[in-house]
Parts: sequence; C-alpha cells; structure tokens
Amino acid sequence: MTLPSRAQHAVLTKCLGITEVFCVVGFSMGGQQAYHWAVLYPDFVKRFICICGSARTSFHNQCFLEGPKSALLASKDFENGHYQTTPQHGIRSFGRVYSAWAYGQTWFRESQHLYDGLYPDLNAFLHEQWELPLLKGWDANDLLTLLRTWQTGDVSKIRDGGDLNKCLGEIKAKGLIMPSKTDLYFPPEDSELEIEYLRGKGRLVVIDTVWGHMAGGGSNAKDLEFIQTEIRRFLEE
Repeated sequence: MTLPSRAQHAVLTKCLGITEVFCVVGFSMGGQQAYHWAVLYPDFVKRFICICGSARTSFHNQCFLEGPKSALLASKDFENGHYQTTPQHGIRSFGRVYSAWAYGQTWFRESQHLYDGLYPDLNAFLHEQWELPLLKGWDANDLLTLLRTWQTGDVSKIRDGGDLNKCLGEIKAKGLIMPSKTDLYFPPEDSELEIEYLRGKGRLVVIDTVWGHMAGGGSNAKDLEFIQTEIRRFLEE
C-alpha cells in the first residue's frame, strides 16, 4: 500500500498544489491505507478514519487468506498463473471460500443471506453474490496480488522495524477507528490495542451489527447511517 499512497501524495502535492489533507477515510484495505497516510505523512494528514480495517493484518487474518488463495492456486484451470482463458473453477472456488468470512455467524443464522426472498437458498446466494461478481470483475492474478497486499499490510514496517506500538505512537493525526462488532477479519479487540498505541489520539466506535465485515461497506441502511453520523461528529470536533 506504500507505493499507491506515495503516488497519490505526489498527485495531490505536485499536480494539485494541496498542502494538507483534512481527513483520509477508508474501508477495509482502504482503512489500512488510511493508517499508511497518517504514518507516512504526519504533517500532511490532520485526521484519518479507518472503517473495518487495521494498522497491521493479524496472523489470524493472514491464515484466513491462505484459504481462498489455496483454492485458486489448486484449481485445474489456473495453470500456475499462465491461463489463456478465465479460470472459472478457480475464481468460483475463491469466492465460495471467501464468502463465509465476510459476514457474522448471526447474519447467516438469521437467514439474511436470502435477502428477504431475493435468493431461494444458500447456493443461489453464493452464486449471485460471490461467484458471478468475481468472474465478471476480476482477473485471477489480480485477486492474488490484492490478497498478498492485504496479507502483508503493516504500517510499522514503513520505518519502525515492525514496532507497532512505536509506529502508532508517532502518529500526529486524530483518528476515528470503527470496527464492526462481528467482523471476522478485523475484530474490535485488534482495534482496542491500536487505540492504546495511539496514546489519546484515536477514538474507538464499534459498529453494533450482525453484518460482520460488510457492515463497513454500505451493505445496509442502518449501519451506513450510524457510520455517517459518527464520521460527521468526528469531523465537526
């Protein structure tokens, strides 16, 4: 994430003449990138908001990502990355392995995957929500590259040799950290530790939801309204 952040910073400063950014906001890996901005440019960024993300990808999160990656790599049509046509089996498998982790267990227990009758069963949900979008919008090697970026995400490697406590303690910007109560990727417990390391410069607001990680991406109106309200309050401080 460091290279994209530096490229974006160059555009803002050299092309647009911007001398400071009031707030950097991101969801999921975008939230991780918001942390990167605050670390890379402490005098440029005044505030940052991390929604369902983290400063460092946890070991548990890294292990999860090995699942969809392995499903894609092992598929017969991936051909070690040298495929000539879309590896349908690999991408479908990637999506199915990925799917369960995006939501909380309660979300499935309440049959919310049926979307009030939009889908007749679980298989239809998996096909329409996870297989088809990935097949239409993603290249298999791009998926692996994105996954690798997520796995290795760690702001403390930029300049503090892996010392997350020291790294976050040096951030000057005010931070709003918004994890989802049921996020299986970025649980609130990880955010609580980051808040401790931010030494009074961060505020933790947990999204009370059954939507898991997807709560932070505008998947439902209730969570979206809550997030917008908290962001507005933070920006007005």
